[in-house]
Amino acid sequence: MNGHSLFTCHSTQEGAFLRTTSALRRLAFGAVFLTTLAACSSASDAPAAFEDLTDTTEGRASATKVVGYFPTWQGDVNAIQYDKLTHINYAFVLPTAQGGLTGLSSGDTRLRSLVQTAHGRGVKVLIAVGGWMDGNDAPFEQMAANASTRTTFINNVVAFVDQAGLDGVDIDWEWPEPGTSAQNFGALMRELGTALHARGKLLTAAVVALNTDGIPSSAFSDVDYLNIMAYDWGYPHSTYDLAVQSLNYWIGRGLPKDKAVLGVPFYGRSQSGAYTYAQLVAMDAQAPYKDQVSDIYYNGIATIQAKTRLAVQQGGGIMIWEISQDTANTTSLLLAISQAIGGSGGNQAPSASLTSPTNGASFSAGSTITLTANASDTDGSIARVEFFAGTTKLGEDTSAPYSLAWSNVAAGTYALTVRATDNSGASTTSAAISISVTGSGGSCAGVPAWSSTQIYVNGDKATYNGKLWRAKWWTQNEIPGAAEWGPWELLGNC
Repeated sequence: MNGHSLFTCHSTQEGAFLRTTSALRRLAFGAVFLTTLAACSSASDAPAAFEDLTDTTEGRASATKVVGYFPTWQGDVNAIQYDKLTHINYAFVLPTAQGGLTGLSSGDTRLRSLVQTAHGRGVKVLIAVGGWMDGNDAPFEQMAANASTRTTFINNVVAFVDQAGLDGVDIDWEWPEPGTSAQNFGALMRELGTALHARGKLLTAAVVALNTDGIPSSAFSDVDYLNIMAYDWGYPHSTYDLAVQSLNYWIGRGLPKDKAVLGVPFYGRSQSGAYTYAQLVAMDAQAPYKDQVSDIYYNGIATIQAKTRLAVQQGGGIMIWEISQDTANTTSLLLAISQAIGGSGGNQAPSASLTSPTNGASFSAGSTITLTANASDTDGSIARVEFFAGTTKLGEDTSAPYSLAWSNVAAGTYALTVRATDNSGASTTSAAISISVTGSGGSCAGVPAWSSTQIYVNGDKATYNGKLWRAKWWTQNEIPGAAEWGPWELLGNC
């Protein structure tokens, strides 16, 4: 696939969009992101009022769908956070013009393992059909245009679902155009929906964020819900404002709220490439607490949680492209989504802020730094306030005023945050502040010894040969101090 064909900007009344879905889907086909996106318009990142879509119904959080796409080409089935998902879309199997399916067998070992594990945790699994397909939707177009090949396709899909023990199908046709193509899409969804629903199976579809006449409103009654891809839209590509506009657009067209599932990206994009969220966190310890690293735009914890609350209150749930791009610790975006859902509906999430030290403050190595925080909850009480330096938990306080004495701090630069959790389990993470600690000294107390099997990322500390070390980037099995330009920074003697 030629690099110049990866992105195409299309002007609309709302701005510009990229005629793709998730940028990283194309990694399945070996694509590289080389096209400059500067010509695409950007959207405001400030949260906007969601007018005329108010919903005060309590209990929506318990019915919220959390849909995670999981690709065939990467990710560990055993590493999925099943307890934070309701549905998994295994992506992709590909359609043929004759109505066949290619690229994946219903007996695939990895698929069978995914279905068995997910079902054991109460999570539904759907097969996603289509995707980017290297920008070629001709197989969909040709198959859907003919009643005979539509029937063949539907029979093959139903057989695949039955043989693999799946719960349904997600159609990802990118994109049906207005007119004949839209009519064929409508016919396909109607006939496929009839076949699947008769067997108690789900039918969903992935759709563009805004301004598409290729998806007829007649299909709304045929699907169980739509996955709205509110990303890859201008530059930066996935703002909060775009999320608001997307829900407004689809619900305004008549899509029931409980069928409007808002999509969020677990990746970032610059003008020259794409990066998984996990890569961004490895590059910058403060990445979880902002939306931009260098020229790479993405959604950090605060934006993901704001979008999740919007989706719970005004839609039917949240969708993720894609879950293997997440981290597996306290910086996890899926964890942030779960926490936000816990604070939506009847229970409101608490507020949290770090009040001391101030942003940019400097200290001498070996000092004791007092951290203080404010936390409140409008409809309950604060259960605990946890203090973090990067991803490392320093401690917690369970009663106001919330504070922590951080002793014998080693030299380095730290991103400090607090996380408040209320009595119902909802959590909020504060904005990060940065401090610098200079000089020699600093205690090794509580810092684990370096291990050759441990994975370390930027900011992680370890002791080795009586010295305190800090990782500068992702590393494993590289001895601290073994190489002059290695991944470890010496902070001082223990």
